[in-house]
Amino acid sequence: MLPQGAVATSGWLESIGISRQLRRKHLGGWIERVGQRAYKKAGDEISWQAGVYAIQAERRTDIHTGALTALSMHGLSHYLRSSREVVFIFSPSKKKLPGWFRKYDWKVKIEGISTSFIPMGMGLVDHEQKSFSLKISSPERAILECLYLAPGKVDLLECYQIMEGLTNLRPRLVKALLQKCASVKVKRLFLFMAEKAGHAWLKYVNLNGVDLGKGQRSLVKGGVYIPKYKIMVPGELADR
Repeated sequence: MLPQGAVATSGWLESIGISRQLRRKHLGGWIERVGQRAYKKAGDEISWQAGVYAIQAERRTDIHTGALTALSMHGLSHYLRSSREVVFIFSPSKKKLPGWFRKYDWKVKIEGISTSFIPMGMGLVDHEQKSFSLKISSPERAILECLYLAPGKVDLLECYQIMEGLTNLRPRLVKALLQKCASVKVKRLFLFMAEKAGHAWLKYVNLNGVDLGKGQRSLVKGGVYIPKYKIMVPGELADR
């Protein structure tokens, strides 16, 4: 029942009838320990995707892969980074990734983001791996997640470069996400960048019910003020 290259949590194993005693019996035989409460088939090579699969299988997908990582999985992020790859994994507010997942060496940097600025589960899609499927952010949600992380964890100019390539976003999903999005900064940045990129789909996004808040938002010091959206952005972005 366990796909090749996947990870199984003790909770999942118990749900299919494999008790603690059976796990102890088979340790060193057909299963190996990944960490506390997590296992894999003996000899299997595992990736961070396998770890995410295990958490989703046990928790019914209250975490997902998002932001730049999801965009890259969709083939929409074309920028090579010289530093170690960063994998962005989103979980609900005040919930952390399991200890076994955080402690395991996945050969990438795992960035756990705990937030509910958009309701969990909204705007997710299935992404097929070799032997299992993951829930990841749709392009519409992923770009909003990038803007949520900007400018601290994701560069604003890179967000705009990605936005330029998002020519096929779905207006209905965009509207639904903007309506539920709790970050005024994210909504204003999204609309500013989409308008600046000249995307045809933007004119089909009905903004009725989308709260853009009041007052100014300064993202950088000494930037350029955009009166329509009341945001201060870097000069290189404003002039692009």
